[in-house]
Amino acid sequence: MNLIAAVDSNWAIGKNGKLLVQIPMDQQFFREETMGKVVVMGRKTLEGFPNALPPDGRTCFVLSHNPDYKVRGAQVVHSVDELLEALLPYDSGDVYVIGGGQVYRELLDFCDVAHITKINYSYDADAYFPNLDERPEWVMTGDSEEQTYFDIEFFFYRYERKR
Repeated sequence: MNLIAAVDSNWAIGKNGKLLVQIPMDQQFFREETMGKVVVMGRKTLEGFPNALPPDGRTCFVLSHNPDYKVRGAQVVHSVDELLEALLPYDSGDVYVIGGGQVYRELLDFCDVAHITKINYSYDADAYFPNLDERPEWVMTGDSEEQTYFDIEFFFYRYERKR
């Protein structure tokens, strides 16, 4: 499985259920990378999408511990084990974990590749992605040149789990 996230310099991803910043190049990368694939998210991440509906053009799974939670256009699963069972028919290389913080932490050990947009700024935040630079089993295998959007500097990184 893959992870995909935009993080700040402290690996923060959000505040009050919202992204820290919206960068069109990052949003385009997300669309291109996940279109036609399988995305896995938590309820709070889903509720951050327009009209709290899953993104079009993708097979969507929502991980929620609420047994009564339902959403049009997505399959709701209630545990990591149930999610892993539901994902069996899909190629794991086509599965992208897209947030939020708790879901990233729960599924990190099942993933092999992380696509990280790293923003060169420290935001006020309350949700974080696991810091892959502090995890010896993860190694950066690709990076971009510095990108800018107005005064925001950012990089696209690819991390892979060592085997």
